[in-house]
Amino acid sequence: MLFSQKFFFSAEPGVLRQYAVVIFVNLSVLTTGMSVAWPSPMLVKLTNATETPLYRTITEEEGSWIVSIGFLCTMFTNIPLGMLIDSIGRKYCAILACIPKIIVSIIYIFVSDVWMLILGRAIIGATDSFVFTVVPIYSSEIASKEMRGSLGTFLQIFSSLGIVITLSVGPYTSYTTFNIVFAIINIIVSIPLLFMPDSPFFLYSKGKTNEAYNVLKVLRGNDQLAKEEIASYALSTENKVDKISLLKNKVVLKCLAVAMILCAGSQLVGFNAVSLYLQTILVSTRTKVKPEMASVVIGVIQVFASFCTTVMMDRFKRKQILISSLIGMLIGLVGLGAFFKLREDTEVQGFLNYLPLISLILVVYCYSAGMGSLIWLLVAELFDGPARAFGVSISLIINTLSVFITTKYFSTLTIVLGPAITYWLFSGCCLITCIFIYYCVPETKGKTFREIQEYFEGDKIKKDLENGDDLTPAVPNHK
Repeated sequence: MLFSQKFFFSAEPGVLRQYAVVIFVNLSVLTTGMSVAWPSPMLVKLTNATETPLYRTITEEEGSWIVSIGFLCTMFTNIPLGMLIDSIGRKYCAILACIPKIIVSIIYIFVSDVWMLILGRAIIGATDSFVFTVVPIYSSEIASKEMRGSLGTFLQIFSSLGIVITLSVGPYTSYTTFNIVFAIINIIVSIPLLFMPDSPFFLYSKGKTNEAYNVLKVLRGNDQLAKEEIASYALSTENKVDKISLLKNKVVLKCLAVAMILCAGSQLVGFNAVSLYLQTILVSTRTKVKPEMASVVIGVIQVFASFCTTVMMDRFKRKQILISSLIGMLIGLVGLGAFFKLREDTEVQGFLNYLPLISLILVVYCYSAGMGSLIWLLVAELFDGPARAFGVSISLIINTLSVFITTKYFSTLTIVLGPAITYWLFSGCCLITCIFIYYCVPETKGKTFREIQEYFEGDKIKKDLENGDDLTPAVPNHK
């Protein structure tokens, strides 16, 4: 079963409505996944004289900019775009993000020079990053604390589905045909967003208490639960502060430090470098495994892993999943490095032909089932209401800076240090991130946003939370 029996088969209307709303908003992540994987099949075509739509093939340097330029631009757009989340709302930010994605996907169809590709990738990269900021915030505020874990994994599920579409369709169609498909899907997934409710927390923060209550009543399916959540909103928003004041708040700074290091670690483990250059890596192995077919298999594995996370969220704690995920990635990256090291000295034969594919599957599965699925959920959980949009935006800057570094200089590292050393460096980052999570990241499963904040407020509360003690304040009875 993909969803827990406790929630899904009880057929509680509020639970089903939460699933419906989160699924619809995550449709926009489907095209983000397609965009993230876009370079994998498209770079192969752009470097092939018979398949490129340009008047010439692209150089390796141009290819690295096509892959990484979006992440660089995101570092300058995250803060101004993030401010919109608290001003116009989560829903309208999600709608706004669809517009440039549709425009750029149409530009891709008629591209004639490499600068158009780089510009398009810059715009769509910044927009995709905005989607990854808005959607987890929206989903975490739509979901109840019991459902937040399962619903938070939908972002990775839909992102993985988008990646599979690109890896399945891209290698077997022409450049133009694929980008027509990309444009059509961008238009289709934008339509449901027009009919979504806005986040109840955002509505409450704007003084629309009755509207927030009505949304919560529909989503929770229970009048008392809606009143209790409104009361918790009052605790979160009782002291409204500006962004400068937030940066002077020690608790917010602690949350921000943990989130930033977590985001950096999630990308320095090298997953994006591996996935964005997936087909290129498979070609470079010079084994008998067909790169196009192997990339599809790996994409399907990624989707399967994302669904597995939904099941595991009910059975294991967040930290247990993250640490297991990183250990699995470490093993896969060591195996990938070992393959390239062996190939330097001897001709690869027999089972060793499949070692890179097995290693890549392990890396992709473990990342998608753990770090990839939980990072966005966990970062959104670390911040309380007034600081959430600001904190997630800042954290995402570090995230995208790390992605830019790993994707822009991945090919350079493989040339200077060799593939083996490069993959072993990534495995070292897995180990460091694993240690950081074990000692510094709080367990957030089953906790309210307020309880998670209390983790950072003192050693006693931290100890109580780790022991699973209930620190929820008594909620007054609202008539």
